[in-house]
Amino acid sequence: MQIESLASYQRCVNRLKDNWSSFLEKRNERLAQQERFGTAAEKVAENILEDLFAGPLDWSLSDLNNQIGYADIVLTRLGIKYLIIEVKRPGALAWNRRAVEAALEQARRYADEQKVHTIAVSDGYMLYAADIEHGNLHDRVFVSLSAPECPECLWWLSVLGIYRSRAADESARMQLLPDTIENPIPATETGDAQLLHPKYHLPARCFAYVANASAPKTWKLPYCIADGEIDTKRLPKAIQSILSNYRGAKVGGIEEKAIPDVLVTLARAAVRLGKMPHQTGQTSEAYQQLAAALEQLGRLDEIKVDASHLTAQLITQGKD
Repeated sequence: MQIESLASYQRCVNRLKDNWSSFLEKRNERLAQQERFGTAAEKVAENILEDLFAGPLDWSLSDLNNQIGYADIVLTRLGIKYLIIEVKRPGALAWNRRAVEAALEQARRYADEQKVHTIAVSDGYMLYAADIEHGNLHDRVFVSLSAPECPECLWWLSVLGIYRSRAADESARMQLLPDTIENPIPATETGDAQLLHPKYHLPARCFAYVANASAPKTWKLPYCIADGEIDTKRLPKAIQSILSNYRGAKVGGIEEKAIPDVLVTLARAAVRLGKMPHQTGQTSEAYQQLAAALEQLGRLDEIKVDASHLTAQLITQGKD
């Protein structure tokens, strides 16, 4: 059955449409102090999210819980936790790759500690949500909270949509974000010390597989350095550890059903370096093997879409 045919879906979408303009007006009022003083506190973004979930969406204010186990907002229904949201001050994330990844790492850690399977990050400008499955994040929703037209995909964060699994959808994926941080998140805003791997001294976001964000021993295949840049030496080694071997060793501790998503994660990193075979005529065997494996798994087209988006972004930046 198509989700769109459900009466509950239609009711929720109609509610979203009916209340979206009033949400935008209230959001603008919330952000007035940022225009006035050049900055706004994290509480402003939290208020915007409360307006969203208890306004156009169908949660009640009593479903929103603040500062549960360091998590900024936890959505519950009948005592069951469904969504953890990490909130940053207005403008701290939009649309900033490294800042978003750092916020996701925090949300992921709180979610693993509290056994919650869906997380989100927001700064009052953007909202991204994902499901935690087999050590990887699966896109659920990615929207601009200033969109003039109501994003119907917000249904997936509604009371009746949050517990349903969403099939892969291009619109739910994060855009390719800039690699530079224009509004870096100060260390004082993270709420607690950053957890690092004892051997590599890297945070969870630098690994291709994270079974439990609170347990560094479950983090496998480092491929980034601490600032989010791709590690050009470790990336091919991570690929070889799965598809062939690196110094005779195969990686262990990764569920077989998680391997396709891990390969996609590594391929997206390779795209950022311009190393995939469809990007360049000359590339190493590791990237050729990666492309062949993804084609066999039916996932290569996802990577080609990433590459085309990156090319378009670079052309736009060149024009600017």
